[in-house]
Order: sequence, then structure tokens, then C-alpha cells
Amino acid sequence: MTFIDEVRVCVRAGRGGDGCLSFHRTRRIPRGGPDGGNGGRGGSVYLEVAEGMQTLADYRHRPSLRAGDGRPGRNNRCSGRNGGDLRVCVPPGTRVFDEETGEPLGELLVPADTLQVACGGAGGFGNARFKSIYRRALRRVTPGEPGEERHLRLELILLADVGLIGLPNAGKSSLLQAVSSARPRVADYPFTTRSPELGIVELGWDERFAAADVPGLIRGAANGAGLGLRFLRHLSRTRLLVHVVDLAAGEEADELAGQVRVIEEELAGYDRRLLDVPRWLALNKIDRLEAASVRQRRDRLLAELAWNDPAYLVSARDGRGCRELCQAAVRYLHQQPSHPARA
Repeated sequence: MTFIDEVRVCVRAGRGGDGCLSFHRTRRIPRGGPDGGNGGRGGSVYLEVAEGMQTLADYRHRPSLRAGDGRPGRNNRCSGRNGGDLRVCVPPGTRVFDEETGEPLGELLVPADTLQVACGGAGGFGNARFKSIYRRALRRVTPGEPGEERHLRLELILLADVGLIGLPNAGKSSLLQAVSSARPRVADYPFTTRSPELGIVELGWDERFAAADVPGLIRGAANGAGLGLRFLRHLSRTRLLVHVVDLAAGEEADELAGQVRVIEEELAGYDRRLLDVPRWLALNKIDRLEAASVRQRRDRLLAELAWNDPAYLVSARDGRGCRELCQAAVRYLHQQPSHPARA
């Protein structure tokens, strides 16, 4: 599933250090010539790809990034230390734009790709730089130059391994919150989620996947109703769909099955190939029911649908069944190719 993760940051390169005004003085040379050193160069800002990084979330609360300033020059022709460069790690696939002009600055695709986005200011000259045989008592120095400042827009196309689908208020956002570090807006009314939320589910070493909560689809989504049409076209890029069903929404099998069939109809109405994407059921809100009722509703639903694919009982509220669902998803994803090549 493809989503665009987008952040805006201001990057500031370091200012160059000022040149030093100094004259050589010793006990034996009381009136020596200029010996002020040059200022150090300001640090530059680079973006570079970090392998394993998957989102730009780290920069949502760091809107300003700054490299180090150069140090001023010193006497005895000593140059100031250069400011430290700032290397900002971004995920593979990050596109960089100048926010003010809209100009694309580059794209970072694979590990070790690097892009300079702000150049550090040059250091100023000390008075020793201007010394000549004709001018030996100079008091001339130059200040360091300011570093570049740029407002950037970083865009990342995210490919979610698992897409959470279902009717509004089925508990998709709550499930994503229960299994990942994502914090989508959760409330007890429909259409709480207005845009996709992405979370990284981590169970252990090399056991992680990206899961996305798709805004609630409704009947008619394939024809533009609700928010569904904006996201249906991305579903073919998921490796697995988890269909979240509110098991507490009705007692009769046809009521529960209706939640599944509405979504199936919309998937087929948009593109029948979406029905070929593997789909599991997550029967949610079991915390609201007695154990016997949970089993009865599950059995009736699966029989009504003639469902042969995996189905899991979960409670996003208290976490029951969530780890088992995620462990099964990890095992399944490890056996599949990285991402389907469908358009």
C-alpha cells in the first residue's frame, strides 16, 4: 500500500568563523607583523540514506536542523576549527524539495546515497592573509560568511506490508495502536481516521513489518462515496489485508457477514484483482462479549461466509489475540516476495 509520508524542516548550515586580528609579539620582537589566522568553515547539512529506517516520523517534532559554526581564527596564523557537518538520516525513497520554490533537489534511493542541502559559510580571513612586503601593519580582517538556510519538504513513498481495512468504527485504529507505536486518533464514532496512519510492528530481531490503517470504507466507496476512492487504488500494493470486523456489532450471522461483504463488493467494484490480495479476518471487540458468545458468533460468521482463510479473535482494547495475529503475519510475510509489482 503506497502512502506519502511528508514532513517540512528548516535546515541551517553553519556560519564561518571570523578572521583574527593579531600581531606577532615576543620579547625579542615587540613589533612583529600580522599573524591572525583565518576562521574555520561552517558545517554543511547533508541528507543520507540509512538502511533500515522506514519513516520520517523522527522529524515531525524537529522542525529545525542546524550544522556547527566554524571557530574564529587565532594568533600565530592558526586557523579556526571547521564547524561539524550535520548528516541527517532519511529512509530509502525520500524525495527532497525546496519548500519556497517547489524545486526538486534530489531523490535518495539506496543506502549510502547522500545529498548536500545547505552549504556552510566560508571562514573569514585573518590579517595575516593580507600581509605583503608593502603592507606590514594591516588591521584588515573579514568576518565569516553565513551558512545557507533552506526550508525543505521531504516526501517518502511508504509501502505498507499489511493494510487494515473494514467498516468505520470497526476498531482498525485501535488495533494499529495496540500492536505498534503509532498513535492514530481513536474515538467511539465513525470516520475518526481521515487519512492513513502507518505504524511499524516490532516483535523482535528481524520480526517487523509496516501496517497501515486505511480510513473506513463504506458502501459506494468504489464510486467515490466517503473517503474510500482516495485509497482503494493503493490496496493492490499490500502483501496482506487484515479485514477488521466488529464481532459485537450483531448477534445474527448475516449481520456480521454483512460487514465483510460490503468491503468485498467495494474491492470488486473498483478492481477485481484486489480480491486476489490475501485477506485475513480479525474479529475484534471480543472484550465486550462472553466467551461462549464469542465462539458462537465466530463459528456462525465463518460458516455463513464459507471462510477458509485465517481468522483471529482479538481485542484491541486489552490486547488479547493481537500478538498471535502479528506473529502469524510475520511468518507469512517472510515467505512472500517483498512487494507485488501490480500497478
